[in-house]
Amino acid sequence: MNNLPIGNDEDADIALDIEAVQRIDAVPSILRMICKNTGMGFAAVARVTEQRWTACAVQDEVNFGLAAGGDLDLHTTLCFESRAARASIVIDNFHTDPVYHGHHTAQIYKLGSYISVPIILPDGSYFGNLCAIDPNPAEVSNPRTLRMFEVFADLIAIQLANEGRHQATEAALRHERENSSLREQFIAVLGHDLRNPLSAVSATAELLSLRKNEPDLVKIGQRLKSTTLRMARLIDDVMDFARGRLGSGIGVSIDDVDDLAMALRVVVAEVREANPDRLLADDLVISARVRCDRTRVQQLLSNLLGNAVTHGAAEFPVRVRARIEDDELLLSVLNGGNAIAPESLSKVFEPYWRPATSKPGGGLGLGLYICKQIVSAHGGTLEVRSSAQEGTCFVARLPTGV
Repeated sequence: MNNLPIGNDEDADIALDIEAVQRIDAVPSILRMICKNTGMGFAAVARVTEQRWTACAVQDEVNFGLAAGGDLDLHTTLCFESRAARASIVIDNFHTDPVYHGHHTAQIYKLGSYISVPIILPDGSYFGNLCAIDPNPAEVSNPRTLRMFEVFADLIAIQLANEGRHQATEAALRHERENSSLREQFIAVLGHDLRNPLSAVSATAELLSLRKNEPDLVKIGQRLKSTTLRMARLIDDVMDFARGRLGSGIGVSIDDVDDLAMALRVVVAEVREANPDRLLADDLVISARVRCDRTRVQQLLSNLLGNAVTHGAAEFPVRVRARIEDDELLLSVLNGGNAIAPESLSKVFEPYWRPATSKPGGGLGLGLYICKQIVSAHGGTLEVRSSAQEGTCFVARLPTGV
């Protein structure tokens, strides 16, 4: 169990694959659930190429001794055979199995039971295997267990594909930002193509969230929902940014809206469901008709809430307030945590701006820029104030127009 001498290019690719797997929040829960449901002591997501077997994520309850990033000699593993056949391998008991009795893999690693299911990406390429092992026999060949592995392998494959698209979008944006005069056209096409896989992931997340008697599955579903919501916001922001830079601006469809408070509560509920560990307090009282673009105002609130959840401290609630005052709709979002530096307050609505303290993967820095454009398209204003004592508060003022 070591790092085998492979070329630098493959080392770099494998490192990126490990990072991609570890960015999927649901993977640790999946591996724990596998060990719990099968009784097996070691489960892993492995990257398997023609030359190499590398652990990307592991759950080790039997001191097997292999951590994420560790390699096994490919030809000592059964994943080598699984990859060649593009098929699952399931062994309840090596000692009595008619095919794998005496197999060198069991002898080398002192295994009693084994299961390995291919992880095949949506484009048909072979990523690796979702596998589990144990020194003792285990009943893993039953249809329920095999189906569980297949569902989890498919979920990981979908998430890897979407993570790849997400990373490709970020890389493309960084490159285009520096040296491409055709940046906006490229982003618009790419953003459109990114929408298609979200529906499959969203549907899967919804199904898992309904399994109330299986809390681990519900937790995975909630994390998938959070991921799809983040990607949907990213795509919307990218598309709006492209339209704005192409000269058409952010379009709004103004109409009389009598139930704006209800529409905003839907947004709060979506963000609350996608972030069950965060406290969102809403006080939405809109007592009059508002002339606005309902969908755009929902997007405005969604982006402001997403910013607050991402950059606010988890120990403080995010507070949302809406009122009609002096023929204006006032919409505010407040979060606690570190204050925005005074010299940065004038930059927060610029595209690509992100706080110096922001965490990796926190977005492209377009959300607040889009908010500013939406408010401007309504003839309103968007301001921010921030202090360590009061937190950070964004206040949008839109004329009711009635």
